[in-house]
Amino acid sequence: MSHVLRRRESVDGAQLAEQLDSDPQRAARAILSAAAAGMLDAQTLLGQILLQGRGIARDEPLARQWFRIAAQAGDAMAHNMLGRCLEHGWGGHADLAAAAQHYRQAAEGGLDWGLYNLANLLATGRGVAQDHTQALQLYLRAAEQGHAKSMNLVGRYHEEGLGVAADPALALHWYQRSAAGGDFRGQFSLAAVLAAQGQVVEAEHWLRQALAGGNLNFFRATRAALLAAAQPPLRALALDYHRRAAELGDENDREALAALLESA
Repeated sequence: MSHVLRRRESVDGAQLAEQLDSDPQRAARAILSAAAAGMLDAQTLLGQILLQGRGIARDEPLARQWFRIAAQAGDAMAHNMLGRCLEHGWGGHADLAAAAQHYRQAAEGGLDWGLYNLANLLATGRGVAQDHTQALQLYLRAAEQGHAKSMNLVGRYHEEGLGVAADPALALHWYQRSAAGGDFRGQFSLAAVLAAQGQVVEAEHWLRQALAGGNLNFFRATRAALLAAAQPPLRALALDYHRRAAELGDENDREALAALLESA
């Protein structure tokens, strides 16, 4: 779908998204104009930049409104983003059951993120009855579209035998695909398997890749596991993971780093 600006230039949603990298404020004005004119892609994109405060003042309630407008018009990504707002309470109250409904709409539209987010709720029993078999099916559908986060979780299901017979070889296959696709959790999962097989150099490589791309919650969840690693080169990486958490986190993370340095 395209939007014709006053200068008679036809601009589509992908072009508007690209403009955000070069001139966020100018792009935000164009996105707002296109959204107001009824361009579906722009309405969803406007919700996203309002949620992020990118090129425009951050406004979570307004972002949620635009996602709802685009979702009502049938946009799969808008359903997914409205689901995220409802799951996390962005811009209003949280409602996990309603989030699941919107994720399901996005999933029915074939959107990989909708499949992944609905699977997450099914895997944890939040807003819906827990169902590992259905969760795995959804993760697999998203993984087959190239969704790296879903690949990691397909690997975990096969490693742990959740909703399917355990299959370490198949788990390794999916971890390898996830890691190559750039998912830091997939990189950590692959490193753990390689370390258990004695492939320490390869495991260290993937742990460093995960260090470069991970987020705060990831570092908090994995730094203790590295401290307990049997292999000294991998155990040494715990310090880097603690440092990264301290950079991104709060006083508790800085205290954890200080305690580790004192014990060294």
